[in-house]
Amino acid sequence: MIEAYAWTTPNGYKLLIALEELGIPYDLRWINIGKGEQKTPEYLAINPNNKIPAIRDPEGPDGKPLSVFESGAVLLYLADKVGKLVPTDARDRYVVLEWLFFNAGGPGPMLGQLGYHKIFGPEPRDERDIERLTKEAQRLFGVLERRLGESRYLGGNELTIADIMNFTWPRAGVQMLGLDVSAFPNLKRWLDELEQRPAVKRALALKPPAS
Repeated sequence: MIEAYAWTTPNGYKLLIALEELGIPYDLRWINIGKGEQKTPEYLAINPNNKIPAIRDPEGPDGKPLSVFESGAVLLYLADKVGKLVPTDARDRYVVLEWLFFNAGGPGPMLGQLGYHKIFGPEPRDERDIERLTKEAQRLFGVLERRLGESRYLGGNELTIADIMNFTWPRAGVQMLGLDVSAFPNLKRWLDELEQRPAVKRALALKPPAS
């Protein structure tokens, strides 16, 4: 059984959605980043970058325990483990990897920074940074919009880990940061479709027990 380390953030839900979509049994272990649990020696042994998500597989590729951190690496590992949500054809696989890394270098960090400046950062808000990051978010939404005008999903006509990787941050941009996607109908169609998937609903409903 996969040990899943997550919290209720866009990055944390990437892992939970992937596990639900792949149908992999898992032991969910909440890491409360608000309380600094990601900095404990025990967790740093699993993820030296003290972030979430991460996993520990007691039965790795060689039958020995293996820990994996960073969202993209985690999703790719899980997909390869069960042979689902990632193509075996080399060309198709690299399309999925392109969009996996797109999120890691684009919407993930940019929308994360925008969230910090709009919600969590100190007062007074830095309006210049908010404007800069909002414009970059809109640019990145445009990239997704063009791709989703070419195919139903980011990797082609089938759902892949590229969609899971890219879903949570634009969703948070709309629901938490108030970003408008009305000018991006393909992106909105894709977000709405993924939101209605049973596995996605199950993952998004997961919450840590009240303390």
